[in-house]
Amino acid sequence: MHWRVDAGALRKLVPDELELQEHDGSAWLGITPFLISGFRLRGTLPVPVVSSFPELNVRTYVTSEGKPGIWFFSLDTPSRLAVEAARRTYRLPYFHSRASLVRRGERVEFMSSRRDAERPFVLEAVYRPEGGALFEPQPGSLEHFLTERYCLYARDERGLHRAEIHHPPWELRPAEVELSLNTMQPDGLELEGDPLCHLAERQDVVIWPLECVKQAARPTSNRHLPGQRPRNREE
Repeated sequence: MHWRVDAGALRKLVPDELELQEHDGSAWLGITPFLISGFRLRGTLPVPVVSSFPELNVRTYVTSEGKPGIWFFSLDTPSRLAVEAARRTYRLPYFHSRASLVRRGERVEFMSSRRDAERPFVLEAVYRPEGGALFEPQPGSLEHFLTERYCLYARDERGLHRAEIHHPPWELRPAEVELSLNTMQPDGLELEGDPLCHLAERQDVVIWPLECVKQAARPTSNRHLPGQRPRNREE
């Protein structure tokens, strides 16, 4: 799910080293529920139960040194192992939550509620394909801007970091969403109107270790990295 949001309000929530990207005259906030399966370190086998869990992320779109990527405001999952590992390894704002993802045919019921939070961070949604064939987003389109990103950014006391992400191009279809409750947006940001919704099936992904972004100068061009082959996930 993606909402148009005020770029000025969103800019205040993103590190100065990153350039906030806009498309179609707007900045965008994404709230994405999905299921991770087969999660594992390279060279190891997935462990039953431990390697599969629902997750929910809240993100926007940024660039540094000419590499468009993702900035995560939060990532929620019931897997304590994933929370601790991602916080330490990728400096990402992971949070422990109560969450479930239930499939009933094409209908998916998703719920996430963050544990021990100062305020409620909750998503309750039911989604399904709206119809239409799968399509691969084309360069220049809004769907391409929102999905075809091949790195993530993170920041800690040492500065800005980037991790490369490899996966095949996304295949999407329009989605119909019944949004019962949503309080996941960052503080200071208002969501108005209905979101733009897409559904994707399995996507094989490889995430590389973090590397320091030594010079985080704002670029003069927005260049997408090419898609590559590869964590299995369903959105």
